[in-house]
Amino acid sequence: MTDPAFPDRPFDLAQRVVLTATRLAVVRHDGITIADLHPLFDAGYAALAALNAQGTITATGPAVAVYYGDPMTTFDLELGFPVTAAPDGEITVGSVTVRGSALPEGPAAASTYVGSYDALGSGWQALATAADAEPVGIWIESYVSDPTQTSPEQLRTDLIMPVRT
Repeated sequence: MTDPAFPDRPFDLAQRVVLTATRLAVVRHDGITIADLHPLFDAGYAALAALNAQGTITATGPAVAVYYGDPMTTFDLELGFPVTAAPDGEITVGSVTVRGSALPEGPAAASTYVGSYDALGSGWQALATAADAEPVGIWIESYVSDPTQTSPEQLRTDLIMPVRT
């Protein structure tokens, strides 16, 4: 069975899914803003890729970013990958700490956005408008396309918004 958060095919607009507690290896940052993202993404994903390359973690799907709180103000962030087994403790790679986590379980609305990361806000706005449900304050981006091998206008990002029942 395919993990509902990581389908092979794109999501329809505001498609309903039920998330499972998919195991993640993540780098967590607390109390950040959008202006902080670029260097955190670069360092975090580089550390995770190094652990995957050496076999310390085994990624089973695309890179994810899980935002906790309001991304337009100050929020917490987990950058990571779904993995076969989440780390039990902390693993340090240079100045970056990797730890285990999981996606939240429960109902969600999801959509697929195709285009530049700079315009993801419009994808989120379309999802929030079409979902007709109350978000729980967690926002998940799944970076399906590899940005090093895909032109910005062709990047596929799956947007997942856990919602209240």
